[in-house]
Amino acid sequence: MQSQHGLNLGYVAFGLLVLLAVQIWVAASGVIVVDYSRFLGLLDEGAITRVTVTESRIEGDLAHPIEGKSRFATTRVEPGFAAELLSHDVEIAGASESNWLTTLLSWIAPLALLVLFWTFVFRRFAERQGMGGLINIGRSRAKVWVERDTGVTFEDVAGIDEAKAELREVVSFLKERDRFSRLGARVPRGILLVGPPGTGKTLLARAIAGEAAVPFFSISGSEFVEMFVGVGAARVRDLFEQARKAAPCIIFIDEFDALGRARGAIPGFGGSDEKEQTLNQLLAELDGFDPTAGIVLLAATNRPEILDPALTRSGRFDRQIVVDRPERKGRRDILAVHVRKIVTDPSLDLDAVAALTPGFTGADLANLVNEAAIVATRRGADAVTMSDMTEAVERVVAGAERHSRLLDPAERHRVAVHEIGHALVAAALPGADPVHKISIIPRGVGALGYTLQRPTEDRFLLTRTELEDRMAVLLAGRAAEAVVFGEVSTGAEDDLAKATDIARAMATRFGMGRTIGPVALEERRMRWLPSEGGTAGRDFSQGTARELDMDVRETLACATRRAQSVLEERSGDLRDGADLLLKRETITPEDFPPIARSPGPGRAKGCDPQPDSGPPIRTPQTMELVP
Repeated sequence: MQSQHGLNLGYVAFGLLVLLAVQIWVAASGVIVVDYSRFLGLLDEGAITRVTVTESRIEGDLAHPIEGKSRFATTRVEPGFAAELLSHDVEIAGASESNWLTTLLSWIAPLALLVLFWTFVFRRFAERQGMGGLINIGRSRAKVWVERDTGVTFEDVAGIDEAKAELREVVSFLKERDRFSRLGARVPRGILLVGPPGTGKTLLARAIAGEAAVPFFSISGSEFVEMFVGVGAARVRDLFEQARKAAPCIIFIDEFDALGRARGAIPGFGGSDEKEQTLNQLLAELDGFDPTAGIVLLAATNRPEILDPALTRSGRFDRQIVVDRPERKGRRDILAVHVRKIVTDPSLDLDAVAALTPGFTGADLANLVNEAAIVATRRGADAVTMSDMTEAVERVVAGAERHSRLLDPAERHRVAVHEIGHALVAAALPGADPVHKISIIPRGVGALGYTLQRPTEDRFLLTRTELEDRMAVLLAGRAAEAVVFGEVSTGAEDDLAKATDIARAMATRFGMGRTIGPVALEERRMRWLPSEGGTAGRDFSQGTARELDMDVRETLACATRRAQSVLEERSGDLRDGADLLLKRETITPEDFPPIARSPGPGRAKGCDPQPDSGPPIRTPQTMELVP
């Protein structure tokens, strides 16, 4: 479109140059330009028969040609020369000055400047703002990648082997359609990638563009809807029209929830909403294209719970692939991909780093490797070591060290007792993760100290005892303060919140309540982002709600009594560990053996054993609730 504008402007400029050349040629042929003094001499000689007078110029006819030219022109000098002309019997003709080229330019030049301004200034600004040109506003703005333009292949994607296997199948179908169609198989019409942010959904799509030798249309869901009504639907139509012409091909829509949000989710808005029109057009296109044409729609979202049910049904999105947080082996593979770009020490153990990072996504691990390289560079090292990785983990989890935050001796003593309490209870209870490091150096926004635990393995099933042990560890810092100082402080705020989440989940979702029993009071939804506001409506009575609150309260009280009983039995270790931590600020199990794993009393005093509610319950989401 810009080239067409440039061609039109070229035609206009060429026409103006031609007109200017013609006027100059016509004006120059047959006219001799003379000085005003010579004009007066010709006038005295009677060589001038007729003149035309303008405000600044005198033109006329000569009685006899001069230098082959029968007309003359001169610049007017004296305003009062008419009397002199009359005295010589010369005919005088007055005329108003008219320059048609100047008049034409006075109209064309502003218009040309306006066109140039629109083309080179405003249009580019509009494209940056997502408005586009008025002519192209209904056209799709998808980027088209061909073959290896993205620079990413499946070799660059690790930790999500199952998702890679399914998408390799799609790539194979597009490359070898005859092999799949001989038995009547067809490519899945739509594939939805769902999972938490940072797990590699977009990277996986870019890898497909690097593997499939077919056109790859990439666009974000937010790029369909504009301020003008009907633009989103027009862009959907144009996108699929381009895809039909380029088939076989892949269409990738990132942040799909911006386009496929459930209709009627907001009360008071009807079916004429622009987003709903765009979604309706997408549904029509999904039903309309030929499945044998080789067009695959690939979409990615981390909010599957808000997608329209008509969009996610079979026949439109035939496959939903979960791209979840990687387990330990997956984290190790992801780290191996990212450490290729940095210089590492031969002694660096990636398995140990993977064990330190439960719950990390691919994006978190990439950031971790970069932070470790920065730490090594800051201390002037030649390579990244395990200590740099550990420092990077602490920085990512708890924030940067804040040596400028000075605590008075009493507060530092309380923080040391608090952190040692966590570590001693974690070492005594078999269901807790072993302690890796303790520090009382302030980090981040509000962390005055922290206890870093390292799981020995990834867990997908948690028993009731293990959950109770984790709650006891969380509440052990508060219990240690009570044992040593006789009162608690506000330092356990975050620990209380996490422990309460576990206790409530045990009672409402896992059927592990102490009094309520095996009943599910809340529905588990596939959600990786916080809800948009308000708590979900409950479908149980006020009496059940009261029992639930009492159950959670008793569970937390039991966990506190268990932690306190462990610390009372090990009060000597509690005080010795706090003194050592005050002296060194950071300690490990090698520095203070009592915090190493040493299974102790198990179910400590103060809690009556509760009957188990059945076999272990599959609770992969619990890993998100427990630090």
